[in-house]
Amino acid sequence: MTGVPQRGASTLWIMLLTAASTVTTLALACATPFPALAALAAVHMRRRDGVALVLAAWLASQVVGFCIHDYPRDLETAGWAVGLATAAVASVLGAYGAIARTAQLPAWLKLAAAYVSAFIAFKLAVLVWAIWLGGVEMAFAPGVVMRQFVRDAAILAGLMMLYRAMTAIGVPAVTSRTRAA
Repeated sequence: MTGVPQRGASTLWIMLLTAASTVTTLALACATPFPALAALAAVHMRRRDGVALVLAAWLASQVVGFCIHDYPRDLETAGWAVGLATAAVASVLGAYGAIARTAQLPAWLKLAAAYVSAFIAFKLAVLVWAIWLGGVEMAFAPGVVMRQFVRDAAILAGLMMLYRAMTAIGVPAVTSRTRAA
C-alpha cells in the first residue's frame, strides 16, 4: 500500500484500538491498558501514531471517568489525569525503545519485550507522580502490580487477536514499514 492508504489504516487502527480500550476502561473501572496498547502500537505503527493512540485512549478514559464514573473535580484528580497522560506516553516510548533493540528477534519476542518495557516505563512514570500526589503504597503493592501486569498482558493478547481477526476480514493492516516515523 502507498502512504495515503497506510495513513488511513493508521487512523482507522487508532480509532479501533481506542474504542477497544474504552470498552476495557468501562468494564474494568477505568483501568486503561496503556502498556498493552503501547506494545501493540510499537509492533504495528509509526511512533507518532503510537503516541496518538495512547493519548486518544487516555482522553477516552478521562471522558469515561469524569462523565460516567463521576470522578471528583479537584486538583488531585487533575494531577493524576496529567500523570496518567505522561505515563501513557512514557509507556509507548518504552515500547518503541524495546522494538529498536530487538529487531533481529522473532515477532513474539519483540512483542513481549515491547510489553515488558512499556509496563516498566508506565509504572516508573506513575511512581514519579505517586511520590508527588500520594498513593505509592497502594499503586506499588506487589499484588496490585502483578494483577496489573497479568491483566494488561491478557488484554494485549486480546488486542492482538482483534488485530489479526480484523485484518483477516479485510481491515487494512498497518505494515511494519510505516513504523519509521
